[in-house]
Amino acid sequence: MLGLLWSRVCGLDSPVHLTRAEATRRVLSLELNKDRDVERMHENGINTLDIDPVEGRYMLSGGSDCMIVLYDLENLTKKPSFTCKALCKIGKGHPDVHKFSVETVQWYPHDTGLFTSSSFDKTLKIWDTNSLRLAELFQFDGNVYSHHMSPLATKHSLIAVGTKNPKVQLCDLKSGSSSHILQGHRGEVLSVCWSPRYDFILATASTDSRVKLWDIRKASGCLITLDQHNGEKSKSSSEAMNTAHNGRVNGLCFSSDGLHLLTLGTDNRMRLWNSATGENTLVNYGKISNTSRKCMKFTVSAACNPDFAFVPVDSTIAVYTIHTGEKISVLKGHYSDVDCCVFHPFYQNLYSGGKDCDILAWVPAMREPVPDEDSEKSRSQAHIHPAFQDAWSSSEEDE
Repeated sequence: MLGLLWSRVCGLDSPVHLTRAEATRRVLSLELNKDRDVERMHENGINTLDIDPVEGRYMLSGGSDCMIVLYDLENLTKKPSFTCKALCKIGKGHPDVHKFSVETVQWYPHDTGLFTSSSFDKTLKIWDTNSLRLAELFQFDGNVYSHHMSPLATKHSLIAVGTKNPKVQLCDLKSGSSSHILQGHRGEVLSVCWSPRYDFILATASTDSRVKLWDIRKASGCLITLDQHNGEKSKSSSEAMNTAHNGRVNGLCFSSDGLHLLTLGTDNRMRLWNSATGENTLVNYGKISNTSRKCMKFTVSAACNPDFAFVPVDSTIAVYTIHTGEKISVLKGHYSDVDCCVFHPFYQNLYSGGKDCDILAWVPAMREPVPDEDSEKSRSQAHIHPAFQDAWSSSEEDE
């Protein structure tokens, strides 16, 4: 770190290099924070979490108990140990509460004055944060598995919605109606995700084993249907052509730069795709247990080099290096299956929720004191992650 700071002072390195190095160090040292609790509010499993992208201070949670809770993540006590308090909730007794399990919550990307929620009660609801009242309601023919708003779009205000119906619904916040439909899937649409790089690019995943990329400005169908075999499988088995997985695809997440797309399937595989060409990069992450019939809420890091993926696996969260497939660590702390996790890009924190009704905070470990010069070399590097250890040795030392 001192070397990076000196290089920055001398003008040899850009500020971005220093920022990425420190962000990467913090992600590599994530551990369960025993001094930070999140107030326990849910009576059943937690399905979804989202941190507001504007201030990075407020977090939403949605659960199987039909409840939505808004938390303040800031430490107002200024003490090392604190509890993130629930500011308000939409639960029993609220006139507009969801009737069944809340599957997805999301903040409006440009303002904390609005947030959205969708549920198995076949509705997507738009909420006024200040009054906790319903601002808009969209109803569908089947259960809503997932919805997503573009994190950067300024030319449109569309919400993509995946339901039990194979048709992907696009709801317009400005008009309050379903603007148009994307047709092409043959099964339930379990996950939808907008590109963080291009306003009009949308990815969708379905029980038909397919993942499709769409440009919503075009009415001629999808841009690409991802093929795990990159077109090399025998054409005689046309039914297996253009499938992203050998099972339901229930997880989607773009890399932070939008150049790659990660997909999760019930074939216990995670795959990395080039989002421009649709090519399977063939990165091997090994077996990733996934039997969920719903949308899997996994996430990726931001401002790191390399990038990391945080994937719920049973009662743990596995951390992978995106472009090599290496499993860096496994975060353990939940007592039951983990259903969702969300990365805080401002502080490199991670929050996770599961069937044990708990929300856990994972934070970077504190740096250990630098050893004295008389300490052994092995001790001087014992606190450093292997990825950052200095493997150099002089010829005199080798002798």
